[in-house]
Amino acid sequence: MKNFLVVGIGPHARRNHLPTLAAGRAAGLVGTVIGVDLTHTAEDIAAFNAAAGGIRIPVTFIAPFDPACRTLPAAVRDTLDALVREYAIDAVVVSTEPAFHMVYTHWALDRGLSVLLDKPLSVHVNCSVDPDRAASILTDFDEVLDRYEAVRRVHPEVLVAVQCQRRHHPAFLRMRELIAEMAQETNCPVTSVQSFHSDGQWRMPNELLDISYHSFDQGYGKCAHSGYHFFDIVPWLLRAGETPGKELDSVEVHANFSRPGDFLAQLDLDDYARLFPEFEEANPYTEKQLIAATESFGEVDAFVSMVYKSGGRTMTLGSINLVHNGFSQRGRFAPAHANLYKGNGRVRHESHILQQGPFQAIHFHSLQTLGGDEQDGDAYGIGSQGHIEVHVFRNSGFKSRWKKYETLDYDALTTVSASGLDEPTQSSSRRRAVEEFLEYVNGRRRREEMSSELVDHRRGSTLMAGAYLSAARQWVGGPSIARLDFREQGDGATRPGSRRSGGGAPHLMDVPL
Repeated sequence: MKNFLVVGIGPHARRNHLPTLAAGRAAGLVGTVIGVDLTHTAEDIAAFNAAAGGIRIPVTFIAPFDPACRTLPAAVRDTLDALVREYAIDAVVVSTEPAFHMVYTHWALDRGLSVLLDKPLSVHVNCSVDPDRAASILTDFDEVLDRYEAVRRVHPEVLVAVQCQRRHHPAFLRMRELIAEMAQETNCPVTSVQSFHSDGQWRMPNELLDISYHSFDQGYGKCAHSGYHFFDIVPWLLRAGETPGKELDSVEVHANFSRPGDFLAQLDLDDYARLFPEFEEANPYTEKQLIAATESFGEVDAFVSMVYKSGGRTMTLGSINLVHNGFSQRGRFAPAHANLYKGNGRVRHESHILQQGPFQAIHFHSLQTLGGDEQDGDAYGIGSQGHIEVHVFRNSGFKSRWKKYETLDYDALTTVSASGLDEPTQSSSRRRAVEEFLEYVNGRRRREEMSSELVDHRRGSTLMAGAYLSAARQWVGGPSIARLDFREQGDGATRPGSRRSGGGAPHLMDVPL
């Protein structure tokens, strides 16, 4: 059994990583599990351990440090190194604030430790207002990939996996199969894709400043919070439709952001005072103070347009639209949970519409009416926690053997694996992502069978960086479109001017920074 160090014991790790690690212990895959977190979380983690119902974890606390650090401070590094020696750690789960993902990954790789890395791979403070920091998201990917390749020459068993659960989701797996089938028959790629995600996170104006978890105060927001899932899954789906001569090699990205100042204009403080009788007494800020304090905060909502090209020709038009400020079931001013991560009326609405020329259309819809852990009466009815549908349309006029319409619901998408039911839910898919990593570390799965290894994340990193680069350039009065190299690792992505071939901004194909 392998021993694991979990860096970051926040709400995400508690909800997703720790239960699966506990189940892995029962399955003989996990030995010791220890944690590391910041000193100011000690009281909260003590309460979690006291109420965890068997998921208890010893945690070592470290002092906070600047997210701009490129290496761990000596005291933090020494503490982690001592834990690795004392507990014979085999692998590391990195589940921290995203700005710290890279520094911990580099540290783990330097020790020859495999890593399960939360998304996004990297983000930089103020990347939505600073083009250099936005471009650094790309530099970070190439740096960690260089390190990974170097370490594997010494420790060939080391793996970096990125936890992007939609790659494990039965609906997305089936959609990818359908795209590949049609591409094989017609040589037609995906010609357009529209993706939308809303998590219904209604923040009160004072919470923009008072609650920092998954907030906007670091100069980034929705694109970095959950947006990477969509920057990842869209290229993953598109890849199934690429055929020789029609490989995507560049992308043009244009982003429109709404920021806290815009959010405060949509519903101003007078509106909140009318909506919530307690607001004026509870809110300590004036509208002028809030607008000034949040001026350079990150995005609340982001609508991002893409043009995917091959050899200068447009193959696919796309959009990824990401919303915090969407339909919600929050009905009271005071939050039920202080971090706003889950619950508090958050409601997920997600859709993807893909067109494969005149041959095929695929519609994915996952819709909730209740938020958090609440349930509707009908477990699989419209808007319930379990509601999911994939609609498949095929051109039966062109080929009569094609079924003109098929709908795949929750039951049709549920599959059976060695670990039990793989349900078409995000929680089941997150569990499967962690299980896959545990299987690899224990020698029960080959590298070639991994769904989300680091080397397969260049395109997702490129889209996320492109969104921030477009927004940051607009912030400083520059061009609004970022044109980026979109070739995958192994497809000739190294080119003159890229970092991996000797300097410059990686992937950037238009205006030098």
